Amino acid sequence: MQAQPQLEKKAPPRAKPPLTGKAVAALCVASFAVGLLLSGWVPLLSAPIGKVNKTSAPSGCDDNRVSKELAGERHDPMGIMSEVSRTHHAIQSLDKAVSSLEMELAVERARSGDAGAGAAGSSKALQKAFVVIGINTAFSSKKRRDSLRETWVPSGEKLRRLEKEKGIVVRFVIGRSGAAEGGGGAADRALDAEEAENKDFLRLDHVEGYHELSSKTRIYFATAVATWDADFYVKVDDDVHLNLGMLATRLAKYRARPRVYVGCMKSGPVLSQRGVKYHEPEYWKFGDVGNKYFRHATGQIYAVSKDLAAYISVNQPILHRFANEDVSVGAWLIGLEVEHVDDRSMCCATPPDCEWKKRAGNVCVASFDWSCSGVCRSVDRMKLIHDACGEDQAAVWGVAA
Repeated sequence: MQAQPQLEKKAPPRAKPPLTGKAVAALCVASFAVGLLLSGWVPLLSAPIGKVNKTSAPSGCDDNRVSKELAGERHDPMGIMSEVSRTHHAIQSLDKAVSSLEMELAVERARSGDAGAGAAGSSKALQKAFVVIGINTAFSSKKRRDSLRETWVPSGEKLRRLEKEKGIVVRFVIGRSGAAEGGGGAADRALDAEEAENKDFLRLDHVEGYHELSSKTRIYFATAVATWDADFYVKVDDDVHLNLGMLATRLAKYRARPRVYVGCMKSGPVLSQRGVKYHEPEYWKFGDVGNKYFRHATGQIYAVSKDLAAYISVNQPILHRFANEDVSVGAWLIGLEVEHVDDRSMCCATPPDCEWKKRAGNVCVASFDWSCSGVCRSVDRMKLIHDACGEDQAAVWGVAA
């Protein structure tokens, strides 16, 4: 029996020799370079090169820009952060611009719809104005109104000329009495007669009451926005002395700025004790007892720009009312992108303070007594204050319309 031939055993295939150290190093460098190219950090490699090959620049790129980036700039971290900051500011500016456009659109919708329903019988076309000044008044304040008509509030033809030539609208703001349901009471009839004589009222669909000032203010702004297309809307009390020319001059400085809130900013204590004046029933919302309110304009006089008045008008059904009207207005605006302007000329004291300032060439916008939250005994003293602190009669007519 023949022996089976034995198969030759093949030698196992030889393993490839490992990469040399130089090859490994070259591979690492190549990988690193590719990573830099993909991430845009190629200038780190090319920075030492004094001259950049133009043919290596991507098509469509500006040669000078590429040369700068590749040869001159080395991606300074501060430069990168500066670029990020500029981009962030650009996004913020765009966001504010979009917000302004949205607000203007909401205003137009409100004006064409029923947002102006707060005005009693308001179906007039919108009138252009620079500033609408609403003087908060009450049924019992006829003597106060007369004292203002005798001093700083124009009457008759002067009132209408001021609106037409300077765009300054002045109105006493009032609602109706509680007895006005179904025919009206004596107070409403007396006011109707006063309005027919002077034609300087803005009537609101609102029941008057001291504890309803926040509601009245909301309705005032909504009614004013639905009646006049103004740059500013002002609220002032009927026991405050006001220089119309100075007010218009001050507001004109902020005409080009969006969302401006102008007044004497304060931050008084939140009063939790019952029975005291200016008691805040919702004091617990402001933190611990003894805390202060956020900054807001004092209620005697303040101004808001068009977009802020429109915001109040559009959102009035859901704006919360605190016990104090000035706190309510501050609360409505505190969460918005608003420029708070603290103008101390809007809260001068009565003579001798405002008189000294006038002699020094710094005529006050408004004057009142802090102790009375207005001019003390205003009916008796308004003429005296006007003589001492009032601006020249021609001042308001010199304001640029």
